[in-house]
Amino acid sequence: MSYSKPTMNLTLRQMKAFAALATMRNFTRAAEHCNITQSAFSALIVNLESGLNARLFSRNTRNVELTAEGEVFLNIVNHLIPETERALSEMQDHVSRRKGRVAIAALPTIFSSLLPDIIATFLNEYPGIELIVEDVPNTACVELVRSRRVDFALCASAEPGTDLVMEKLASDTFYFVCQPNHPLADYKRLCAVDILPYSIIVFEKASSIRQHLDACVYPKQWIKVLQVNNLSTAAGLVAAGIGPTIVPVLGLCQFNLKNLLAIPVTLPINERDICLLRRKDATESIAAQEFIRLLRSRLAHEVALLASRQPTLK
Repeated sequence: MSYSKPTMNLTLRQMKAFAALATMRNFTRAAEHCNITQSAFSALIVNLESGLNARLFSRNTRNVELTAEGEVFLNIVNHLIPETERALSEMQDHVSRRKGRVAIAALPTIFSSLLPDIIATFLNEYPGIELIVEDVPNTACVELVRSRRVDFALCASAEPGTDLVMEKLASDTFYFVCQPNHPLADYKRLCAVDILPYSIIVFEKASSIRQHLDACVYPKQWIKVLQVNNLSTAAGLVAAGIGPTIVPVLGLCQFNLKNLLAIPVTLPINERDICLLRRKDATESIAAQEFIRLLRSRLAHEVALLASRQPTLK
């Protein structure tokens, strides 16, 4: 046999055939063990030796013995087979969604009101998948997607830049939340001009709620009694009589307190878009694709369900 540099693509089937023959030292038994015909088995071994440019077995009428090169290759194969099988099994787990990882960023209002049921459905169907969540403001959602720290984000509409794409999945509207003794408490529906004369609790400037509400009345401004960072703080202050606030329907679950009213508000920009934010060059994992499929099929329905309840918190 002449020898040159090996040029072949070693397959798991070839490695298993070689290991069977190395153990059983008999072509007939090794072929039966591999569930193939003896002629097909012999062809596998011949092709393996040809591809490696090395004789792996010494054959005679009675015995099949490993050559020195065969002994070396057996040591290699004994390491390769379990590692290859493990890698293929793990890959199959990912493809069949038994394993994997999905990292999501979303606004706190979206996490608290819309995502719990969707997450529960996803984890119930795919319990082996690790889910990582980041409940952060809008600007942080954009940066987490851009820096590839999350697979995608659910956030309010923004200018994502040329490297990101934004897809509208749903939208929500706003409510004025106050105590029953507030001068606007008897209204069935309010407009921005009704509220502007009164002081309200506002959210910090980076908040998507604040940005939307400011855009609705620009160049006018809301009269600020206090500025807060999160909905639960606003809820406590409204309940204490510090002042009213304006929140999206997704945030009303934070105001489940006695003696408060929630009055729908019609704004010049009446809806806040809820969008799926992704990298333009992203190729999501199968697990992430499945979560996105759930979002597309259920998010708009979940928002509509919340809006249809027409909540009055009293």
